[in-house]
Amino acid sequence: MIKVLLVDDQSLLRMGFRLILDAEPDIEVVGEAGDGAAGVSMTAALQPDVVLMDVRMPGLDGIQATEAIAASGTASRVLILTTFDLDQYVFAGLRAGASGFLLKDAPPPELLRAIRTVAAGESVLAPTATRRLIDQFVPLMPQANGRTHRQELLDRLTDRERSVFAQLAAGRSNREIAADLHLSEGTVKIHVGHILAKLQLRDRVQAVVLAYESGLITPGS
Repeated sequence: MIKVLLVDDQSLLRMGFRLILDAEPDIEVVGEAGDGAAGVSMTAALQPDVVLMDVRMPGLDGIQATEAIAASGTASRVLILTTFDLDQYVFAGLRAGASGFLLKDAPPPELLRAIRTVAAGESVLAPTATRRLIDQFVPLMPQANGRTHRQELLDRLTDRERSVFAQLAAGRSNREIAADLHLSEGTVKIHVGHILAKLQLRDRVQAVVLAYESGLITPGS
């Protein structure tokens, strides 16, 4: 059973999500929170598998709440709810530790698929969306931390893992990486898993953010 916590300051939206989710045999809504602070405390108490997190809320907003949840070390994963596709809040949410984003007006099948995907340990951000994320927000990132930090990251990876990481950071799918590096998709998936473990990242979205923030990969490279 997938346990879901709803965090949104609009009670009608929470009610709508609950109606959809409660109708599924494998999903259970374990709680509702009307602001970020309540969302953080309820996540700690209820340990949901997935937190559906609105961004714009009074007090502690969704970005701050996501950062607090990610920093707590909980296994709960955050799915950001947003009104606009890939707005600035989405990128901030991904940097804070969210596992993906979903538009508030997404159809029910897409909502359910996203929740199940995140609960399974994957991220909800298609490779094409990752590329747009890079195009829009990488130029706005702070200056890279320098060669030392880049080298520290590289030293954790094998030569093959570095090749896969570079392609991963460019937003390429496992299939595309496999074709380019002449590997099987299964082998690429194993490499991706090793990369995430060595760099202590939750998913490939976090890998993209890290690669560009560290300067390991640069736009157009």
